[in-house]
Amino acid sequence: MFFEEDIGVDLGTASVLVFKKGKGIVLHEPSVVAIDRNTNRIIAVGEEARLMLGRTPGHIVAIRPLKEGVIADYDTTEKMLTHFLRKVLGKRMFFKPRVIVCIPTGATDVEERAVRQATLSSGARQSYIIEEPLAAALGAGINISGATGNMVVDIGGGTSDIAVLSLGGIVCNTSLRIGGDKFDESIIRYVRREYNLMIGDRTAEELKIQVGTAWVTDTNRDRVMDIRGRDLLTGLPKTVQISSHESWHAMQEPLAAVIEGVKKVLEITPPELAADIVNNGIVMTGGGSLLDGLDTLLSHETNLPVHIAEDPVSCVAMGTGKALHEMKTLQRARGGKPPKRIM
Repeated sequence: MFFEEDIGVDLGTASVLVFKKGKGIVLHEPSVVAIDRNTNRIIAVGEEARLMLGRTPGHIVAIRPLKEGVIADYDTTEKMLTHFLRKVLGKRMFFKPRVIVCIPTGATDVEERAVRQATLSSGARQSYIIEEPLAAALGAGINISGATGNMVVDIGGGTSDIAVLSLGGIVCNTSLRIGGDKFDESIIRYVRREYNLMIGDRTAEELKIQVGTAWVTDTNRDRVMDIRGRDLLTGLPKTVQISSHESWHAMQEPLAAVIEGVKKVLEITPPELAADIVNNGIVMTGGGSLLDGLDTLLSHETNLPVHIAEDPVSCVAMGTGKALHEMKTLQRARGGKPPKRIM
């Protein structure tokens, strides 16, 4: 029917992207909600709420209702989804949409059901679930229906999903509860340890984006950035200068975990598919893949070509949108069944 709405949602730890049939990505907002504790009323959602992180008075709390790729606060997630769907479709939502949402491959049945129920409660007519690596591959333009091995490394805010795909399904995979947030946390710990300076999540993220690197070279080694925070010894505001080399040192632990995850999946990949990956290389998606030098580090550690998708941040959202129109391609992934659905 011409009025039928199809919506694809990348329900990420750091941000929510919504794909609308015929229009592409129509919404890209941080996964943050500001709530008045006294009345339990939502004050702000998305970018407006993100600006409040760490800056709210006592009765207002800005929270991220998703943690490590799954729902940590069900009620708040439902309200956030409802807000975003109404923003995309209009407040009346006269015709309820079909919605497909991605989840990490490591999500439990309970976590998966929470996502589906939250989607239905927020106004969806039908709710479908698709694993993130499948959606990322579709969004990156990879032909996953053929008998050819393709490897996808999707690094989001809360999780890193690593998978080898063939014949429309996942052959082998792993899901790490490590992503951009863990990179930020490692920077916060480093600055606190080395400089006795407490900085916030937003400052750490800005440092990671501006001068952070996973592969130190002569050209980026001396890039520096001034960061401000609270001195833990005096309690007073303080400014220090952090270099790219220091950011690399700070992020060694999460970076090593991601590399180890990729190697483990390669170790259990069937030989024929491993040969395909040597030819096709590894495709990186997700906002975390934009970390400077991460593709070079991964290529160096695996001796394989590594490519970053054309629009890595939007890949999963684009893939969820395509998945609604490629049900037959995805049926093989579930033994002849389409992506999971709940009416």
